[in-house]
Amino acid sequence: MALDKPYTDVPGTIIFDAEQSRKGYWLNQFCMSLMKAENRTRFKANERAYLDEWAMTEEQKQAVLARDLNWCMRTGGNIYFLAKIGATDGLSFQQMAGSMTGMTEEEYRNMMIHGGRSAEGNRVIGENGDAQAQNQPQGAAGQQSRAAGKKA
Repeated sequence: MALDKPYTDVPGTIIFDAEQSRKGYWLNQFCMSLMKAENRTRFKANERAYLDEWAMTEEQKQAVLARDLNWCMRTGGNIYFLAKIGATDGLSFQQMAGSMTGMTEEEYRNMMIHGGRSAEGNRVIGENGDAQAQNQPQGAAGQQSRAAGKKA
């Protein structure tokens, strides 16, 4: 019996529920393996070979190799486990969060200092707030990316 999920219409949000947990089990186990220095060394020496030791889907492996945290989350990754990848790459959590929005670290920090994203226009999918898909990615890099897409 499928559970009712009234939270699926929150824009820009992936809820890590039981279904996501099952889907991302091996991805998250891989991430936790990076807590050991010897595993980080092996991963950095040959990322693909190390990923192939895990029963992850090919899509999950590609998401890790691309360092696309949003993609990792869509395939079941939990941000707290995924943070181990960023730490392995020498990134702060703030840098990682910024990358998920298309913002620089400074843009993301400033947004958070000023209260984060407004709930206005972001309560349900279909509004026009800054978390809506049509307004992503954010930040200077995101704006350049969207502008280039409109020219094409």
